[in-house]
Amino acid sequence: MKLLLFDFDGVLVDSLDVYEKTVTDCLEKIGQPLTRGRDEFLELFEGNFYESLVEKGVDLEKFIAASVDILSRVNYAEMKPFDAIRPVLRELAAHHPLIIISSNDTPTITEALRLYDFNGIFQEILGSDFMFSKKEKILYAADKYDASPADIYYIGDTTGDIKEGRQAGIQTVGITWGWHSKELMAAARPDYLFHNPENLLELN
Repeated sequence: MKLLLFDFDGVLVDSLDVYEKTVTDCLEKIGQPLTRGRDEFLELFEGNFYESLVEKGVDLEKFIAASVDILSRVNYAEMKPFDAIRPVLRELAAHHPLIIISSNDTPTITEALRLYDFNGIFQEILGSDFMFSKKEKILYAADKYDASPADIYYIGDTTGDIKEGRQAGIQTVGITWGWHSKELMAAARPDYLFHNPENLLELN
């Protein structure tokens, strides 16, 4: 058995515009706005998102408090699921446990999965409301599902995903249909680099 861990935004759904607006609005609300637009936003995901915010001097408690009202107004219709990945996920789920590990919050992910017919695919969602560190969430999942590092794969679309997966000592899978460019993802040197959802079946 393999344990397949998936990032949510950029891997399962095209949510860059929505997530960027949400984060931008939260930072503006607490008086610490981004000043360089999308480039600065994407830089937050070159490591752990929440650690990147702290490094910028953001008060996480204020950020999280500001996000409650803003997240309640998220328009899920503006997110587009990657339809090509759905049959791939169903095939993988027939053989292995699939879990979402994300910087997004669990209620948002749960509602999106329901709307986009991803129900029944994932056994668990470990969002930002569980803990901020993806590394720690990966280690939690490894322990809970009694999986060895060689059989655990974290599938992400940012260099931060690859860094945290490597820190957890598991196999890293970079995908290039998400937020960070193909060049950035290649430079992060994941164990696998996939350019199409169908390539994920190589993990079966």
